[in-house]
Amino acid sequence: MSGFARLGDPGSEIPVLQREGVSYDLRSLTPEIDAAFLASGGLDRARAATDLPVLPGAASMRVGPPIARPGKIVCVGLNYLDHAQETGATVPHEPVVFMKDPSTMVGPFDNVAIPRGSEKTDWEVELGIVIGRTARYLDAEKDADSVIAGYAISHDVSEREFQLERGGQWDKGKSCETFNPFGPVLVAADEIDDPQNLGLWLRVNGVERQVGTTSNMIFSIRHIVWYLSQFMVLNPGDVINTGTPAGVALGLPGTPYLVAGDVVELEIEGLGYARQEFVAAR
Repeated sequence: MSGFARLGDPGSEIPVLQREGVSYDLRSLTPEIDAAFLASGGLDRARAATDLPVLPGAASMRVGPPIARPGKIVCVGLNYLDHAQETGATVPHEPVVFMKDPSTMVGPFDNVAIPRGSEKTDWEVELGIVIGRTARYLDAEKDADSVIAGYAISHDVSEREFQLERGGQWDKGKSCETFNPFGPVLVAADEIDDPQNLGLWLRVNGVERQVGTTSNMIFSIRHIVWYLSQFMVLNPGDVINTGTPAGVALGLPGTPYLVAGDVVELEIEGLGYARQEFVAAR
C-alpha cells in the first residue's frame, strides 16, 4: 500500500509518495497535492510513475497535512449510534451537517492550541474523505465512489462549551485555530478494501478512550457524499469528516477535558498513526 504525504515546514511542504518506508519526491509531477492535482488524476499518475527520485532526509522532516488547504471542511455530527447515545442526543433521521474553517487543518504531529477561556476542549477521531472530482446532485449513492479520491485520519477537535452552550451554531466550537489535525497520509480510495469496515482508536495520555469501527456509522460513506451533493457542490480537495464513535469526554461524565500538556494519539486501520500535544493558545 502507498500513501501521499507533504513533508517540510508549514507553507513549504514537499509532496511525496510514500511506499514501503521510502518517500519519493513528486515535484517533477506537481508542486502540490491540491485540487488541480487530484482532479487531473494525479494520484494514479504518481503511483504508476517508475522514475520518481527519493527525497533525501525525509525521515527527519515535519509531516504536514497530506493535502494543501481544502476549499471547505464539511462535517457530519452524531453519525455513530453509540456516540449519539452517550451524548443524550436524538438519533438523527438525516445527516447532521456543519462546516469547519479550512484554516484549522494542521499536520498530524503538530501541536493543537487550547483556546483562551476553554474548559471543555474535546477529542474526536474520524475518518476523513478527500474529494477528487466535482460532485453535484449525484443520482445515486453508488456514484459517490467515482468522486472520492481517498481517505485520511482526521481529528475533529471540539470546544464543547463554545459549541453547545454559547448560542448559535456548532461552527464556533469546531473552528478554533489548529482544531483539525489531518493525516499523516492520504490513501487512495482504491487501496482501501472496505472503507466501511475500518477500526478507529484514540488514546489520551496513554489511556484508551475511543475504540470503534466505521461499520457502525448511521449514515454510510456513500450516503454522506451523495447527500451532501444535493445541498452543495463538492469540489476536488474538499474534506468531509464523517463522525466519531463513542468515548469523547462529553459523553463520559467525570472524564477530564483536555488541558495543556495532554497528548492524544489516533489510529485508523490502513491509514496510519497521528499524535498531537495540546498547548495553551498564544
